[in-house]
Amino acid sequence: MVENYMNEKQELLSRLPSVDEILKSTPGAQLLRTYPRRFVLQGVRQGIDQKRKEILAGRSADFSEEVLTADIENIIACLSAFSLKPLINATGVVIHTNLGRSTLSDRVLENIRRVSESYSNLEYDIEQGKRGKRYTHIKRILREITGAEDALVVNNNAAAVLLSLNTLSKGKEVIVSRGELVEIGGSFRIPDVMVSSGAILREVGTTNKTHLYDYENAINEHTSLILKIHKANFRIVGFTDEVSIEELVSLGSKHGIPVMHDLGSGCLIDLKPYGIHDEPSVQEIVATGVDLTTFSGDKLLGGPQGGLIVGKKAHIEKIQKNPITRAVRIDKLTLAGFEATLMEYLDEEKAITSIPTLRMLLQKPEGIRARANSIARRLKKETHNAHISVMADTSRAGGGALPERDLPTFVTVIKTDVISVNELEERLRKGAPPVITRIKEDSLILDARTIRDQDIPVLVQRITSILS
Repeated sequence: MVENYMNEKQELLSRLPSVDEILKSTPGAQLLRTYPRRFVLQGVRQGIDQKRKEILAGRSADFSEEVLTADIENIIACLSAFSLKPLINATGVVIHTNLGRSTLSDRVLENIRRVSESYSNLEYDIEQGKRGKRYTHIKRILREITGAEDALVVNNNAAAVLLSLNTLSKGKEVIVSRGELVEIGGSFRIPDVMVSSGAILREVGTTNKTHLYDYENAINEHTSLILKIHKANFRIVGFTDEVSIEELVSLGSKHGIPVMHDLGSGCLIDLKPYGIHDEPSVQEIVATGVDLTTFSGDKLLGGPQGGLIVGKKAHIEKIQKNPITRAVRIDKLTLAGFEATLMEYLDEEKAITSIPTLRMLLQKPEGIRARANSIARRLKKETHNAHISVMADTSRAGGGALPERDLPTFVTVIKTDVISVNELEERLRKGAPPVITRIKEDSLILDARTIRDQDIPVLVQRITSILS
């Protein structure tokens, strides 16, 4: 019996086609026309190896041409698929650091496409007919919006801070309040940035309290800069005190020392009318007379990833001449995205509706509830294997912006006995397109704040296909 079993295995193994046979077959030729040859070869080899393992394991191995071709094409499709892919964000976190942060509007994407599909005047002065500078394309509009004398954009805000410190304070002391020595995403700490810049950190005050005299007592012949860091991703409450940027600007002016304010998640509109009073606008900070202000472009601003530096012309020009500037400069795609995004801010009311990040953050709860109800109605219509409901909940801004602020939202809640909530979450996450959700009290939560209207049909189809 054992001998017959082994003979049967050998018979099955001998019938497996070779790589060359598959490539020369009609289905193989079609695969070569459709996919890169390298991935076809890998897929064919893996497909054959998979069948071989099934035979040796004693499992029935169907390697008819149709089945084998389908298996191989699935492998090739996985190998050929892009790793970076769009997905549906149903978490309610608007500026989701792991999910690409701010999304871009159609107008911004069109400008990126228009500039990138052709040659452009990236570093060419059309009026003068000679070499120009890429930063000139957005200096004018940044000056117009922020009121600053000059501006520069680099690849992220950490780079903006590092570049500014390296230019103004390499080998010299920078005064910072101990309560503002923050850590941002990826264990990236302000003290570490300062070390990399060559600046020397001079801590003043305590974790919860820093006074103006702490700064003044620390000033000496080695002091090159006073740095204030906006606590964008945390809050210290209770017995606290900190020095305002206005007071620091006055102190810096008195001693002839420049003052820099790192805002982190920079915002270009006044959020107070929307009930957010602890996030200053860039314009407010610039108006204090501060020498430099740095902030992110892909957080509250709602643009592509970048770090913006605005402030006094003499400092910006010095920073622009720093050799490190070339290492952290932005490309034409980012530049095109920024110009189109900033253009929206020339009309603040328009910006609130046309910039996706602002629209999602500031949308009214009744609009979110209507979307959650729409999702629930469609799900109830398509599936009878789950209990679907809508309830009030809270969202977060994300990306280190507006810490601890709960944003009222509405969510669609799915509870089912067909599969576990963890399996439902996993299958949605691993499907195409991926859907990223939340789990709460043994139910799947879909926060309608971050679900776009155009995502709803696909979202409903994905869920119903799993539950049916």
